[in-house]
Amino acid sequence: MNLDIIILFFGLGAFAGLVRADFRLPPGLYESLTLYLLLALGLKGGVELARFPIKDVLLQALPVLAMGLLLPLVCYPILRRIGRLPVADSASIAAHYGSVSVATFAVGIAHLDSLGISYESYLPVFVVLLEMPAIGVGIWLARRAGIGRDSGASLAHEVFLNKGILLMGGGLLIGAVAGQSGVAPVAPVFVDLFKGLLALFLVEMGFIAASRLKDLRDLGIFLLAFGTLMPLVGAAMGVLAGSLAGLSSGGVTMVAILGASASYIAVPAAMRIAIPEARDHLSITLSLAITFPFNVLVGIPLYTNFLVR
Repeated sequence: MNLDIIILFFGLGAFAGLVRADFRLPPGLYESLTLYLLLALGLKGGVELARFPIKDVLLQALPVLAMGLLLPLVCYPILRRIGRLPVADSASIAAHYGSVSVATFAVGIAHLDSLGISYESYLPVFVVLLEMPAIGVGIWLARRAGIGRDSGASLAHEVFLNKGILLMGGGLLIGAVAGQSGVAPVAPVFVDLFKGLLALFLVEMGFIAASRLKDLRDLGIFLLAFGTLMPLVGAAMGVLAGSLAGLSSGGVTMVAILGASASYIAVPAAMRIAIPEARDHLSITLSLAITFPFNVLVGIPLYTNFLVR
């Protein structure tokens, strides 16, 4: 089986990190690529969203939102009862795994495109919607045990106006209002260059993931297993949600990829504010050094081969 070229770029970055090469992208460029991916995915989804009745899309989103609410509730008792982690850590990690990774979604989109597999192009709507429920559930789990703090406006700002929601949601709105013809002048940047810039972004992601391997000793065997096996559980829940939503096989595959992913952008910022007692390096190392590489190298090809005939 031929590897998708963007996965090879991830491998290049990971190798550079393992041999401790001076390979980091300039911080400003890495941040710019992150913002680019969010906006490009939003624009693409918005153009397609304009072609469908919004009521139908929102009805399809209901099972997907249910997945976002249930995933942290599945994670939490596993972390508490089997892993015996503190409440704060369990609630924080559960929120990370109930939310989604935009980078994983972008890799999934690029992988399906390279194979010529069709899917519902308005799926970025689901990504935006899935940013919020898991954060709320994670905070509720912590509050129920008397952990965390009331953060008011600062927490609301992180939940509803984080850069993931703002840029992807803004891109969706611009794409939907402008339509195909309106977006055409910027298509050379946001469409034609997408896969190339994603490849460059993945070089950095591979480097970051490999650099965090030194923190694995802090995770322990249980969390290493959790970071590898939980994506499979999330993918199975994504298959169920996508099937209930009536999506195509490509759409079901993408929802499975979303279910398998773990956030490393929106949720960490919100958890630092709402549950400062949680050790955020555990969640970030899990999502970046274990779950993200697993999904890129193993999970996405596996879900695709299993779900798309």
